[in-house]
Amino acid sequence: MPGYDTPAPREPAPVKILVAGGFGVGKTTLVETISEIEPLRTEERLTAAGVGVDDLDGIESKTVTTVAMDFGRLTLTDAGVVLYLFGTPGQERFWFMWDDLLNGALGAVVLADTRRLDRSFAAVDFFESRGLPFVVGANCFHGEQPYTAEEIGAALHLRDPATPVLMLDARSRPDVRACLLALLERLIARAGAAATA
Repeated sequence: MPGYDTPAPREPAPVKILVAGGFGVGKTTLVETISEIEPLRTEERLTAAGVGVDDLDGIESKTVTTVAMDFGRLTLTDAGVVLYLFGTPGQERFWFMWDDLLNGALGAVVLADTRRLDRSFAAVDFFESRGLPFVVGANCFHGEQPYTAEEIGAALHLRDPATPVLMLDARSRPDVRACLLALLERLIARAGAAATA
């Protein structure tokens, strides 16, 4: 109608999400799988300098590693948000980056490889100690996962038994999307509980 302006569509709300976990669990793959833009990668080739420092047990074919972060973006129009995904470096010598990447983050995905579950303890401890809500994504390599979500949660000694443990393949866009939506549901529930408290 003349004289009336159509309201502008709302811009999606920005949400910063970290993707963390041990060395070689699939963080870069997860960000690449879901990002709607060409992801930013800060990968370097593994060299002889890492011998005796980097534990390649179980991932002997790995040739590159993230040294700062991975970055990708995903717009979820139905949810009214745009997710900014920051993949953390997995090697212990680069963990100093985690505190910088944490700034402004609302939640995280802890990616776990149950063949080497001990590599996920540091990420779980990091987010629990800082009170950042997270979900655990158990990466099912070769489409197989011999453990249940309950067994994985118990093995990780999660402080909050309500922390979701989800089975996913980091190469599967629907799996990764479902994991991120589960994290968003957790963030919304937490915000709702804080508002009523």
